[in-house]
Amino acid sequence: MLIYLNGRYLPLEEASISVEDRGFLFADGVYEVVRIVKGKPHLLQEHLDRMAAGLAALRIEFDGIEGLEEVTSRLVEENQLNDDATLYLQVTRGSAPRKHAFPAPGTPPTVLAMARPFTPHPASLYENGVPVITVPDIRWSRCDIKSIALLPNVLANQKAKESGAHEAILVRDGVLLEGSQSNLFAVKNGTLITYPACNYILAGITRALVLDIARRLGIPTREAPIHLADFDRIDELFLTGTTTEVMPVVSVDGRVVADGKPGPVTKRLLEAYREEL
Repeated sequence: MLIYLNGRYLPLEEASISVEDRGFLFADGVYEVVRIVKGKPHLLQEHLDRMAAGLAALRIEFDGIEGLEEVTSRLVEENQLNDDATLYLQVTRGSAPRKHAFPAPGTPPTVLAMARPFTPHPASLYENGVPVITVPDIRWSRCDIKSIALLPNVLANQKAKESGAHEAILVRDGVLLEGSQSNLFAVKNGTLITYPACNYILAGITRALVLDIARRLGIPTREAPIHLADFDRIDELFLTGTTTEVMPVVSVDGRVVADGKPGPVTKRLLEAYREEL
């Protein structure tokens, strides 16, 4: 597999970074995951725009964002990814002696891009829905930055795996915010609801697309908290994400959502989303 690292295209097994890279030492960087569909990146510009915003928020100097489009094209071509694939992009503050404060101005960032085949989730998960669990949200208060500092998400997702659940939903003050690697939507009385885009969630690219699709389909939408105390009044729940697509949720902590089956709004949005792909 050919990857891109700091201006060079080289085999994965030959790639290396300094042990003083700030991504390795401090998780000081941002990343994006892009879906490749039939050899074409889906919503690449939206992902690059979000990466640029994250870099600006972290004050990481990198002027090569737009060049990543060309990098993407070459990786897809060289690796012959003509079907489903994913592209991983990461930029860190670069390599410098280990000090908490930023390194000297002009320190080059570490830039990584790699693409590999993607295997979609089994169709049965979309047909039958998935169980999820809830965990307390112990993350920092800048979840809107797609930082590589993902340890709370890792721990939450591992707990879900060990519990036999598909995903862990992060809860703050009794509010269902989002999954460890996905956004969360609810349907109540025909209205689609998801937590407002702010510093407490990572407003996903797929989240924005699903909201847009819903509006085009005439489905009422509202960005508002989803309270765990209102669970019995929720008609449908589903997750969204680049690799998650639109995934029905049928139980939370063992409590069945409505009739325990994927709902009509979820099915309609999944079908429309796949048409977009």
